[in-house]
Amino acid sequence: MPANIGTSPPGLHLGRLGERLAAHGLAAGPLTAEVIHGGKSNLTYLVRDGDRGYVVRRPPLGHVLATAHDMGREFRVMTALRDTGVPVPRTYHLCEDPDVIGAPFYVMEYVEGDRPPATPAIDAELVAVLARLHEVDPGAVGLDGFGRPEGFLERQVRRWKRQLDASRGRDLPGMDALHDRLAGTVPVTQRHAIVHGDFKLGNTIISAGRVRAVLDWEMSTLGDPLTDLALFLLYAEFEALDMGEAARAGEHMPGAELARRYAHGTGLDLSRLGWYVALACFKLAVIAEGIHVRHARGLTVGDGFDGIGGHVAPLVSHGLRALESGEG
Repeated sequence: MPANIGTSPPGLHLGRLGERLAAHGLAAGPLTAEVIHGGKSNLTYLVRDGDRGYVVRRPPLGHVLATAHDMGREFRVMTALRDTGVPVPRTYHLCEDPDVIGAPFYVMEYVEGDRPPATPAIDAELVAVLARLHEVDPGAVGLDGFGRPEGFLERQVRRWKRQLDASRGRDLPGMDALHDRLAGTVPVTQRHAIVHGDFKLGNTIISAGRVRAVLDWEMSTLGDPLTDLALFLLYAEFEALDMGEAARAGEHMPGAELARRYAHGTGLDLSRLGWYVALACFKLAVIAEGIHVRHARGLTVGDGFDGIGGHVAPLVSHGLRALESGEG
């Protein structure tokens, strides 16, 4: 049985984790662990047993919103996509027993690579991966019951409003107006697809200019793929929400060109893209506000949270402009 010779980081009891991994043939010695910085929601750790590294993911500490941190969803979708053209880490073990480390968790492969600043070439690689994801037939990979695609957009608007109400800790001008306009102008979904839910450069591992792995599938489901595209494009406008406040600014391919490449790869009509961008703004604003509230209560782990609440108002304004542009 492995002994714990390292210091357990917040939210991860190395002694109990070591016992669990040993029982499943995944650890051969005492464990050490560190928090992997960059995640703003679920906690991610690099765990080593002396010979090998694993990644462990669990929900955040405290103030966890229902359905927002489902370990089983991440594990299931990455396992299903393993043999497709979408690069994902290999998955090893899912533990849904909260008594082991205090919350459900899963273990996956540690993928070597970097998170470099954006370049037009990396943007082109990312949008190609996104198009490949949206071309995967959910039924062919065992994900036909992964979500309820009918009514997806309406539920997204309602879901983020509920999460806003659960996390709201201050006056947020324009937020309710953005929600109301989204709710009143929902477009018709063209295709149901596997949706990542937070597709961006910061949720990938890059090596030699190629995407080695797409990470952070906690919000994945079956739904409207244009929600992924809009969020990906929005992150280029709010780069600090992707790569962090201290990250080097990147150089992006123009959004219109990325959209053109995506449309070519998927055959989807992008004439209502403005509405999807506004929904992405609403979603990111709600997420940023939730993290701001958790940070104010001392319930975040790691760095980079101090300024996240300052992004909420600009996101709301950007969303309202997207709707007013006539494209929504």
